[in-house]
Amino acid sequence: MASLRTSSAVVSRMSACHRVPKFGTSRQLRLLRNVSTQAPSSRPKTAIFFPGQGVQKVGMLTPWLEAFPATAKPIVQEIDDIVGFKLSDIIQDGPNKVLNLTPNAQPAIMATSIIILRILEKEFNFFASERADFTLGHSLGEFAALVASGHLAFSDSLYMVQKRAEAMALATKRAEEEYGGEYGMVAVVTENPEYLQQVISAIDEFVGYSSAGSKSESAEDRSPIDQVLIANINSKNQIVLSGNIERIKTLVAHVRQFLGHDPRAVRLKSDSPFHSPIMKPAVGVMHRILAGKSRVKGREQEDIVTFPGDLVCISNVTARPFESKAELKDLLARQCLETVQWWESIKYLDQEEKVRRWVGIGPGKVGRNLVGKEVGMRGKDTVKGGGVWAITDPSEIEEVLRGLEETEHFVEEETEEVD
Repeated sequence: MASLRTSSAVVSRMSACHRVPKFGTSRQLRLLRNVSTQAPSSRPKTAIFFPGQGVQKVGMLTPWLEAFPATAKPIVQEIDDIVGFKLSDIIQDGPNKVLNLTPNAQPAIMATSIIILRILEKEFNFFASERADFTLGHSLGEFAALVASGHLAFSDSLYMVQKRAEAMALATKRAEEEYGGEYGMVAVVTENPEYLQQVISAIDEFVGYSSAGSKSESAEDRSPIDQVLIANINSKNQIVLSGNIERIKTLVAHVRQFLGHDPRAVRLKSDSPFHSPIMKPAVGVMHRILAGKSRVKGREQEDIVTFPGDLVCISNVTARPFESKAELKDLLARQCLETVQWWESIKYLDQEEKVRRWVGIGPGKVGRNLVGKEVGMRGKDTVKGGGVWAITDPSEIEEVLRGLEETEHFVEEETEEVD
């Protein structure tokens, strides 16, 4: 690998971008890059997380292409080659209604997340395997997390995301044609976290079956027009409902009437009812792909999944680490059907694994906000040695790398003080 030391050309190139403030002197940048190669075993436990669908935005690649063209452009070309069309043009130019279509939005978000990760690796010597202990992703973000943790190759993962998204969109279209109605997702937010469990129980009672665990089987015999399920448990006061929009509205009205709570209901930017039984055809598509071999040149005879990986990756379905290759394949295939246990995943890493540093990589701030809600917005000003950061734009790199540098030796120093 060529030398990745800071040069005046890199600083000038980044400074020229109107969205990318000057990072300071070359010496300061060099120090930031050098710290990325240091990974003391005594550092605080660190998790890297990736966003899901809904964070897509026309032009979200622009700042990265402007700031790091030599690194970003070849990856953009690779992305277009894998998906078989100019996805990069849709990301850059839209229009929004085209980018928001599931077959475009999902690979666009996943690819943008990995471009940012690759830029951090090549330009700043920031390697997930050296700098973190865990990866996780919110729904779609799990595919990027599996790439970052070394369980999947980027090209294999992006191919799966594309085929999965196509199958999900087709399943929604068939439900609309066969049963009628409008389908989508609605976030339900309670003002008081204490009410959330009551809301979940009321929803389960209203729909007549539980949304927990392998809920798809208990709802399988119902018409899609009647299916409303909990797609995501995102935080201590937010869940997402998925299914027929009119039935979701009825359900929310039921909660307000019989529980005496008035949760906010926010329609999400989704054209399909993800994590509901309507998505079952996508599970079969995923099982078939995962049963095959890698598409990576030179690895055509190898299993598509590497296990164990370089890092521990947390499953959306179980909120615990994948325990075997077979389990990873099964849970990843079922993931589009099951409830995303995001809140439980964050609680597990925070409370049981004692993760203290969290780094979001990818477009949008949704993931950072959801993590921050659970871990109390831990930052260097409130909890020494901890932090919740996000890299969504090149202008945020300096803050994140500095935050990691400042907290890198906290555990070691704490141990010395105890001794």
